[in-house]
Amino acid sequence: MKDLSSQAPGRVMSVDFFRGFTMFLLAGEASLLYDHFQEADCRFLQFFGTQFSHHEWHGLHFWDLIQPFFMFIVGVAIPFAVANRLKKGESMKKITLHAFRRSGLLLFLGWALYFAAAGKLVFRFQNVLAQLSVTYLVAFFIMNKSTKFQIIFTLIILLLIDLAYRFFPVEGFNHPWVNYENLGAWVNLQIEGVNHRTPWATLNFVSTTAHTVWGVLCGKLLMSDKPAKKKLLTLAIAGASALVAGYSLDLLNITPIIKKIATSSFVFASGGWTILTLAFCYWLIDVMKLFTKGAKFFTIVGMNSDLQELQDLQDLQDLQDLLIISQIFNLKPYNL
Repeated sequence: MKDLSSQAPGRVMSVDFFRGFTMFLLAGEASLLYDHFQEADCRFLQFFGTQFSHHEWHGLHFWDLIQPFFMFIVGVAIPFAVANRLKKGESMKKITLHAFRRSGLLLFLGWALYFAAAGKLVFRFQNVLAQLSVTYLVAFFIMNKSTKFQIIFTLIILLLIDLAYRFFPVEGFNHPWVNYENLGAWVNLQIEGVNHRTPWATLNFVSTTAHTVWGVLCGKLLMSDKPAKKKLLTLAIAGASALVAGYSLDLLNITPIIKKIATSSFVFASGGWTILTLAFCYWLIDVMKLFTKGAKFFTIVGMNSDLQELQDLQDLQDLQDLLIISQIFNLKPYNL
């Protein structure tokens, strides 16, 4: 792919729609709307409501895709944001400093949510802000590497974390796919000092880095001058391949799909659904020019949450500020 400095980032409305729609879903969760579906005296609504809650352990609900959506769309936005800043004449040194500040702010706010909830200092990486502080920075630093390098990089980290879970030698924590008896639970114990506090693993930021890196690759693809049909085909093949990999690992009893410890099969399956969702949005809105009126509300939300920053609509500020605001209003550390 071309260097970002030589690419002019045009308006990709489907990207704005994707993140705006994701924010809308989060707003519904914050209002406790989905809880009412599960309480309804209707099997369909109860099933619908169940899909808007996390799977208890082994399996995948729709709501388990929301964090991958976030991690991924942040990655998609990175090449657009960097290209815009380069176009304005900013140096890579200044852009890199901005990336460090953004990462530090995300980590601070992610930890602040835990402080507010616990009433004491708690350093954890389970919520999406804390995880993004790591995955965003990693994706930023390797974004100019080749597509092959970035794909291999994500495959290696997924393989390593999978092997680490399988062969962790500490007694009582050497059952990789058993809740509270795995590597993730052991790391939580070392950090928090309390056993069985949460099934969500701090180590998840390692494997979910793949979602953000894959987002960068998809963002660069959408920015490229390739024909729309070629872009759609690439996204479709990538998404389908990830789905096959994820569900095959699960169905063949190699690695189960477990979101709460972000197994490799979960990352592949959720990443596949996420890429295919972006492909569908791109085809519907940017290629076929359909649903433009219906998508307008979500597109505006996705563009920016701060009207004072409309001059830089593709900056990461839009998604992250909306997410930060939604979490602060609820004062609880979401594990999306």
